[in-house]
Amino acid sequence: MITAARFAQGMTLAEYLDQMRVNKERFVRFMREAAIGDEDREALRRLGPGLRILIVTEDWCGDALYSFPALARLVEGEPGVEVRVFLRDKSPDVMDQYLKRGLYRTIPVFVFFDERMNELARFMERQDVVSELHTLSKV
Repeated sequence: MITAARFAQGMTLAEYLDQMRVNKERFVRFMREAAIGDEDREALRRLGPGLRILIVTEDWCGDALYSFPALARLVEGEPGVEVRVFLRDKSPDVMDQYLKRGLYRTIPVFVFFDERMNELARFMERQDVVSELHTLSKV
């Protein structure tokens, strides 16, 4: 179980970008080029105030380049949305709570929490997280 205190220990998006050694230029370019519309932002807002998003990844992960930049662009400047990033290899206590089939340290992992740290949803690997938010926000 991820507590608010443990969540707060993760890196902010800016801190994650600062420490990136691999794929940083591509990440930033993909983030800048991500097509985020008003309907995407509305889907995010419907998840409620105090939304927290935990991301487990590594900068070398190709699947993370598929979805993380778009999510980063989506939450950029959104009040009430807090993102924290954990590196898989440096945060086994976090990663091991989200093993694929209970065995595999598959990344990236995106976990959405409400303001009380109740899990709303989780997505793993190469999912279009922004599109999935539309489905989640309609529940």
